[in-house]
Amino acid sequence: MELVLAEALLSQSQDPRALFGALCVWESPTPAERVETLRFLLQRLEEEQEGGGGASARPAAQLLQEAVREVAEGHLMPLLRSLRTSRAGAPDGESSVLRDRRRRVLRAACGALRSCASLAGGPQLAAGLVHDALRDLLTLKPVAGSEEEAAAQAAPGERCELGAEEAVEVLVAVGPCLRPREDRALLERVAREALAVALGDEEAEERAAALVAGRLLPALGRSSALELRALWDGLLPREEEEEPEPAPNAPRVARLLLVLSALADRLLPTPGVGGAWVAPEGEVPDARRCPRFWRAVQAGLGHADGLTRKRARYLLQRAVEASAGLGAECSCGAHHANEPSLFWWSDKKKEELLKFWENYILIMETLEGNQIHVIKPVLPKLNSLFDYVVSEEKACWLLHPSWHMCIYTRMFESENKTLTKEGIMHFLELCETKGLPGAPGFSEVPFLLLEPAHEPSSQYPKLLYQFIIGPLMEALSESSLYSRSPGQKIGSCSPLGMKLQTFLVTYVSLLPEDIKNSFLLKFIKKMTSRHWCAVPILFLSRALAHIPRCKVLGVEGLLALRDVLQCTMITHQILLRGAAQCYLLQTAMNLIDVEKVSLSDVSNFLMSLRQEESLGRGTALWTELCDWLRVNENCFGEIPSCNGFSDRSSLNVYVQTLVQDYVKSPTLETGGNCFMPDWYEAKLVAVMILLAADVEEMKNKYSEKKTQNELKAFLNPLMDVLMKLGKNAYIPLLKTDKCLQLLLKLIQSCSSKGSLTQDDGVLTLLQNSVMSTTESISEFIVRKLTVSELSTVSDLERCHLYLTMLSELVNLHGKIGWKNSNSIWRFLSLLKNASILHLQDMSGEKEPRLGKQIQKVVSMACLAVVCGIFTQKPDLHLDSPDIGILEKFISSFHLNQIVGKPHAEEQNSLFEESSSSQGWGRVVAQYVHDQWLCLSFLLNKYHTLILTTEGEMLEPFLHVVPKPLSTLQSALEALTILPSDQVLPVFHCMKILVPKLLCSSESLCIESFDMAWKIIFSLSNTQLIFWPNLKAFVQFVFDIKILTLAARIKGRSYSKIKEIIYKIIEMSTTKTGVFNILISYCCRSWIMPTSDDLTPFQDPFSSARDYIELLVEGCIFGTVFRRDQRLIQDIQAFIENLGHECAANTVTENTNRDDHYVRVCAIKFLCLLDGSNISHKMFIEDLAIKLLDKDELVSRSRTRYYVNSLQHRVKNRVWQTLLVLFPKFDQNFLDQIIGRIFEAGFVNNQASIKYLIEWIIILILHKFPQFLPKFWNCFCYGEEKLKMTICTFLSVLSHLDIIIQNISEMKPVLKQALTVVLQWCFNHNFSVRLYALLALKKIWAMCKTLHVEEFDALTSVIESSLHQVENMHGAGNAKKNWQRIQEHFFFATFHPLKDYSLETIFYTFPRLSELVEDEWIAIGKFIKFTDIPIDPAFQWYLSQTELCELKPSDWSQQDIGSSSIEGDNQSEWIDVQKKMIPWKNNVPDLELDLVFQDRAAKLGKSISRLIVVASLIDKPTNLGGLCRTCEIFGASALVVGSLHCINDKQFQHLSVSAEQWLPLVEVKPLQLVDYLQKKKTEGYTIIGVEQTAKSSDLTEYCFPEKSLLLLGNEREGIPANLIQHLDVCVEIPQHGIIRSLNVHVSGALLIWEYTRQRMIKQRDIK
Repeated sequence: MELVLAEALLSQSQDPRALFGALCVWESPTPAERVETLRFLLQRLEEEQEGGGGASARPAAQLLQEAVREVAEGHLMPLLRSLRTSRAGAPDGESSVLRDRRRRVLRAACGALRSCASLAGGPQLAAGLVHDALRDLLTLKPVAGSEEEAAAQAAPGERCELGAEEAVEVLVAVGPCLRPREDRALLERVAREALAVALGDEEAEERAAALVAGRLLPALGRSSALELRALWDGLLPREEEEEPEPAPNAPRVARLLLVLSALADRLLPTPGVGGAWVAPEGEVPDARRCPRFWRAVQAGLGHADGLTRKRARYLLQRAVEASAGLGAECSCGAHHANEPSLFWWSDKKKEELLKFWENYILIMETLEGNQIHVIKPVLPKLNSLFDYVVSEEKACWLLHPSWHMCIYTRMFESENKTLTKEGIMHFLELCETKGLPGAPGFSEVPFLLLEPAHEPSSQYPKLLYQFIIGPLMEALSESSLYSRSPGQKIGSCSPLGMKLQTFLVTYVSLLPEDIKNSFLLKFIKKMTSRHWCAVPILFLSRALAHIPRCKVLGVEGLLALRDVLQCTMITHQILLRGAAQCYLLQTAMNLIDVEKVSLSDVSNFLMSLRQEESLGRGTALWTELCDWLRVNENCFGEIPSCNGFSDRSSLNVYVQTLVQDYVKSPTLETGGNCFMPDWYEAKLVAVMILLAADVEEMKNKYSEKKTQNELKAFLNPLMDVLMKLGKNAYIPLLKTDKCLQLLLKLIQSCSSKGSLTQDDGVLTLLQNSVMSTTESISEFIVRKLTVSELSTVSDLERCHLYLTMLSELVNLHGKIGWKNSNSIWRFLSLLKNASILHLQDMSGEKEPRLGKQIQKVVSMACLAVVCGIFTQKPDLHLDSPDIGILEKFISSFHLNQIVGKPHAEEQNSLFEESSSSQGWGRVVAQYVHDQWLCLSFLLNKYHTLILTTEGEMLEPFLHVVPKPLSTLQSALEALTILPSDQVLPVFHCMKILVPKLLCSSESLCIESFDMAWKIIFSLSNTQLIFWPNLKAFVQFVFDIKILTLAARIKGRSYSKIKEIIYKIIEMSTTKTGVFNILISYCCRSWIMPTSDDLTPFQDPFSSARDYIELLVEGCIFGTVFRRDQRLIQDIQAFIENLGHECAANTVTENTNRDDHYVRVCAIKFLCLLDGSNISHKMFIEDLAIKLLDKDELVSRSRTRYYVNSLQHRVKNRVWQTLLVLFPKFDQNFLDQIIGRIFEAGFVNNQASIKYLIEWIIILILHKFPQFLPKFWNCFCYGEEKLKMTICTFLSVLSHLDIIIQNISEMKPVLKQALTVVLQWCFNHNFSVRLYALLALKKIWAMCKTLHVEEFDALTSVIESSLHQVENMHGAGNAKKNWQRIQEHFFFATFHPLKDYSLETIFYTFPRLSELVEDEWIAIGKFIKFTDIPIDPAFQWYLSQTELCELKPSDWSQQDIGSSSIEGDNQSEWIDVQKKMIPWKNNVPDLELDLVFQDRAAKLGKSISRLIVVASLIDKPTNLGGLCRTCEIFGASALVVGSLHCINDKQFQHLSVSAEQWLPLVEVKPLQLVDYLQKKKTEGYTIIGVEQTAKSSDLTEYCFPEKSLLLLGNEREGIPANLIQHLDVCVEIPQHGIIRSLNVHVSGALLIWEYTRQRMIKQRDIK
């Protein structure tokens, strides 16, 4: 059609100017058809000129040359510039329709320009066009805005420049018209500038760079060998010209590979298929010999962009194919003499090399899928790759190991974390099992071991070194990788953690001594380079701690370890934090070279450890540290001067000097208002004193006197100062503060949790020393607190120090006996009286001053501490009148009274002097808090005297006691003004007040419940203060007296308490451990109340029945953990299993926050109940009924539920609890519920629940045989009910020997059992027959043992049936299943009586029935949970049989339900298949010899303008299916790689003659580039089905009318060298797991979408 049109136009006009002028009249918008017509016309003229002939009437050459120049410069170039302007002028961005039309115009215009340059008669036009286009491309300034914005803002008279796309297309079209040698300078400039845009300039516009890289550079490279060499030298400079530079960034690598893949047919030509030039050797570069080419390929293999990775794989595959075709020796050269080449080829090794690279590319392609089930089968090929590339004979690598690193890097960076874990595990196992080259004797230059500094000219030796520090550690930072493997026991170490430990120990042991330091230092620093989570740090620290001792780290290493310690503090998981600290300290002891560090460095490092989390005195870690110091005490660097200490160790000298320097007076006296010293130094000195003392005790086990002498020497400077405190008032304040801080830290550290309690000579001596200074210290403290010396805000911290010290002294006297205790009580009395006087004197102040207000706060704090001491030591009181003054003063409080804010002028001078001040509000809050502490003391003492109504005072001075209503109102007011961390004493007071008011002032009590809950709820994300506040809240709201009263009156308070119960349970689903506190407190209150909980006439258990829902929820509680929560639980269990081996287990408090402890608490509580106690019995029966109700509710809500679903778990927990309660059931109660238990057996249950139901039925029938008749009735139901659940009751009969143990007359029972079982032995369902035959076998064995003669008539039938099933022939499923069911634990090993234990119910049965591990409660948790003790007579913790040693079998009880439904009930057809007739006319006699268009016209078939290119598809089935699809939807042509495919039987079977009605075009794969370019010039949009970063969604893409659809290869997709020729990449939205669709299916979806859009447009037109 185009040829006819061109001929017609040329025949009508002899003047080319007039002809071209008529065509070059552009409208707005420019019609693409007019430009395409111009292109057809010019191409026709070009063909005639090349052919040397034409019609006689053709225009003269000179005229034509002038005309085409005018067309090019006067029409086409302005048209191209206008395209940029029109694109910029689009108001809402360019639509897809406008974009497609603009693209057609652009390509037609560029095609016309190319013809103009050819027809112009010389190179001038081409050179001018290239020059202009290049200038426009380089003048784009993206910094000022986008190119569209620049075009839109151009002045009206100003020359508008070409856009990036237009400039690139002009250069691509006209560039080949330049002469390679004559125009070489211009070509080189184009290549140079294009490379700068594509690769060099970071400010270049991304879109322009991509266009240049994808279109222009490949076009230039294909134009000539000289141009290709110029491009090559620019892309990859020669090694000698290359300077050391960092690895190219990701965008540069992507563009570089884009260009290289487009030039692959020239750089890596395959012999026999074209692509190479006949050029002198050296002009055409050989990419295979260039190291930088291979480094770019390797960088691409690990690139984040999938398309870049695909290009890298394509280049690798192309290089291998080219090498195999050429067959010549090839090597890329190496940096180091002992280093293998990045790539080499030898014809002698062709088969091995081909196999290696085929497997390598297969692995890299498979990794793109991110699907572990697809990738895992390919991983063994990695081992074979390793076996090949490592030559044990020559002890070297045959291929560069960086290729292996590319595979692992790709796996480590996968989005699929399971794949990442597999990659890491495989790498670590490979290093462990295969051994790594680099071990001594393996190679001359061990590439694993050398540090960069040792081999500056070689990249090879440091490869794995960098790989471990880089990609491997980056991958190891992901917490989820450390989860347990399926089937691994709870509490086991993570498999990755174990592998990591083995690897690191092995690797470091192979490192030369001079390299270990550098590697380990970088390894440790890497752990601080990002925000690592606690889990990875824990396991990396554990691996480091297991490295054998070697002296490699110095001060820098110690500092790096301290930085890692700081990273551990981020996590809220205290146990994980503590364990990581333990491992890091062990790492330091193993790896530090003590000669390179000083004792000062070590002591500062130890300060990063928290004593309450890891380094507690008396732990195994403390002992290990002492032993390490003992061994190395004289080896540390910078040993202090030993002048005067000649007989003492350097450690003791250092500590002695440390103490002396610490207690020295400060050089400059800071005056009375100095700040408190930091606690860091006091902590450091205290720890070092104790360590030195324990080291000395370790050395002198049998010389206690020497140890005491050393400790006394350490303490003497401190004790000298402390002894003078009471008498010397002129000791500098800073010095006194520091000495008290040190003493306090010594007392706290020496007696910390985990420390020795017996024969601790250090503790004894320290206590005795402190006792000798008690009077002096107490006198000093009382003086400081009572004579108004504390007058600034910063002094409040000092007040806290003094009071804490005073409390410690009182506690110390209490521990070692109250010798000479009168003095300390005398000081307490003085402190109390002085504080009361201060508070009374200041009550009438009108103008508050800072000093007075601070003294007021201090006095109230003193009273609070005194009250606290009296509360803790109720047996030691002051004289009655003395304490009466305190009580009278407290009772006269105006609660919630605040201290007024000082005047502004005082604030400027004194108030703001303290950098630690948190504002006056905190001061006021502390003052109010201390008021409530004092009141709490008073209420606790006189709580029995508080009246429930306002009445007369029992004591004349206790005003507050008989007024609980106003006090509770004040408590509510306090909750509104106090910060959340200060409300604990208010909660304690409310606990005493609310029970007194619940009956008379219920509304106020409910208000107090609500306000307290709001505070708790607001704190749920605050770790430090949430738990103590929650505990106080629970003790307040769920006090036994409140529960009893609320249940008795059954008012709104009762409903409110139940509402709070459910709110707490709801909070527990997101915050582990909340429900634990509630249920533990309530159960202890009901079963073990304190003496103050109730009066002697009240039963503490009386209210339990009213809150039975709490126990019901507790028995079935258990959250479905999120993956991260389960990981933390598993790792905490692992740490706990380490026991005392990990010091964190010793020093951290066991919080019992594991969700399992809720059920553990409930079960242990139920075990303590006594069935003979009436209230206990009623509670148990109510609980059992509610549990059965819960089971029925779950069964009704979800009749079919999945294994391990929430419904499954709840039902399982219900029946576990019923089994525990069973021994407490009597016959009367069982008579009420036995029917419901049997009914539960008829429900379609999971296997684990069936076992529990069967077990409880067996126990019932064993204990109460009178229920047997009801059991036999269960077999009398209709088949519809029994066919799903009969196996449950047959399983019960399998244990008939247990059931009839308590029956004297067994024969009737056996007879009934045989009668029942025999009728089911002939059931049509195979599973039912198996269970029946198993029961028959066991019952018949009992009959033979008892010699029951009545059954002789049945002997032959039964024996033959059993003999037949035992001797089934063949190896089919029937015989296997019969064997499996007999070996199943429930029938072979399980004993319903001997195995009745908590271990079987909660651990063994869930494990054997394959419940998820979250449901396994190890017996150790019942033992560790000590809040609820078990009676010593309780003996059924553990199972008595070998059941606990079994493993899950492959047989599980199956419900016989829908799977066995017979096929009689077939649904009727509701519709029939209908074949569509797509053609307008049905012509029976088709003339097949007509050309396609004629046949289609006769059939009335409509033809679209869609071309489907399938040249890359190999399989005939896919081609046949595509042919059929294309024909059905009217594609204009199907392009295939070879027309021979239509003769294939598989093709014909799928195409069903479609090839006869569809034009097939043959285009070889190597011809596709030219074919696509040709179609582009014809206006086609090239569309590829490929997933890239910029792919368009199929559902949103609008197909142009002229669309060419390029389909990729079945395995590789679209080759990388073709992707840059695509105009659009379209991807199909996916929601499943599988990565890709079949190519035929993908093509069919796009063909249909194109057809659907065309149909809609045609319908709209009509």
